[in-house]
Amino acid sequence: MANVTEKKLNDFMAKVIAKNPSEIEFHQAVHEVVSSLLPYIEEHPQYSEAKILERMVEPERTILFRVPWLDDKGEVQINKGFRIEMNSAIGPYKGGLRFHPTVNLGILKFLAFEQVLKNSLTTLPMGGGKGGTDFDPKGKSDNEVMRFCQSFMSELFRHIGPNTDVPAGDIGVGGREIGFLFGQYKRLRNEFTGVLTGKGIEWGGSLIRPEATGYGATYFAEEMLKTRGQSFKGKIVAISGSGNVAQYATEKVTQLGGKVVTLSDSSGYIYDPNGIDAVKLAWIMQLKNVKRGRIAEYVAKFGGSFVEGERPWGVKCDVAMPCATQNEINEDEAKLLIKNGCFVVSEGANMPSTPEAVDVYINSKILYGPGKAANAGGVATSGLEMSQNSLRLSWTREEVDARLHQIMVDIHNTCVKYGTQPDGFINYVNGANIGGFVKVADAMLAQGLV
Repeated sequence: MANVTEKKLNDFMAKVIAKNPSEIEFHQAVHEVVSSLLPYIEEHPQYSEAKILERMVEPERTILFRVPWLDDKGEVQINKGFRIEMNSAIGPYKGGLRFHPTVNLGILKFLAFEQVLKNSLTTLPMGGGKGGTDFDPKGKSDNEVMRFCQSFMSELFRHIGPNTDVPAGDIGVGGREIGFLFGQYKRLRNEFTGVLTGKGIEWGGSLIRPEATGYGATYFAEEMLKTRGQSFKGKIVAISGSGNVAQYATEKVTQLGGKVVTLSDSSGYIYDPNGIDAVKLAWIMQLKNVKRGRIAEYVAKFGGSFVEGERPWGVKCDVAMPCATQNEINEDEAKLLIKNGCFVVSEGANMPSTPEAVDVYINSKILYGPGKAANAGGVATSGLEMSQNSLRLSWTREEVDARLHQIMVDIHNTCVKYGTQPDGFINYVNGANIGGFVKVADAMLAQGLV
């Protein structure tokens, strides 16, 4: 049976690669999911007969467009714009917009494919999508970012809507960018509606939304720890990144009794053996969110050390939370983490571990929460923002946090349900992939050949 499954996997991937050449990240994401799903699908032939997997890896709609805009010198600049509307079987497309020079079709298709399963796991009625541009907001003035966002939305607006496709923020798209995008949508459509999430609290946003991904990844790690009768209390935690996700993961870990000793950016990482407490974190938030400075500046203020050009996975820790970007932990770094005592990995970023690193986690039988489960708190709270917009209500901070916490507990329970092996080990990769797949696949079966 194993050889049969492996042949089916290889045949399936050969077709995906042939139809989507050079899209390495997309191939990686599909391979990881399909290798989990094939044994389950063989036991449930209705999915293979309807070719559900073949349909799920093909976007329902792929939108590409140019984005011309004027810089502060009055010169015309042109960027590429994308929106991948992957699957709408259980609700309107939902997923972020990424503004970063590395954005291309393959990266967005990988993110959109992952988003389908992630959104399904939240149990909220959201399909999956992703979009973005190769525009880099770093170093641009507010006026340049505004002009770019207005041009970007001038094309995107015709493809989105509260019941069609609801984008959100991602890397490079924070409150400033969402505000400019929403303003242009409102101007073009002459309507005030919940078409974007991550909005300002004064104009339709939700409390806890900025914190949600970091909080959610921490809540998921907390649930994994409970399966071994443990908690965050006294745990040493290594976190990568220093943006929104990393900041709020640090905050919640600290509140739960853990000690965060690392944060990073593209220049390297800081190590503070005394821990990054609330005061230090507030300074980092000012540095990164307002001054848009580099994490190395932390050392001059608070001590510790800065390691240039490296990632923090050689530091001794109990828990690792990669919160930066895809493929930031490779096989050697995964082995080093485990050698140094790490037994929990909870992913705040999307696909931050290479396939070889994931194999190391699974073979070592540590607690490993893949991104589509562990970092689903962000999109879950986006879904809660959509609900509040539809109801014309605003829930309190405590209400939203309680709902977020419960969603992460429910996602963990789904992973346990579908991922527990005969020896009692919980394979969270299988659990997340199968748990996310079943809801979407059953909806696709019910809706016919669409």
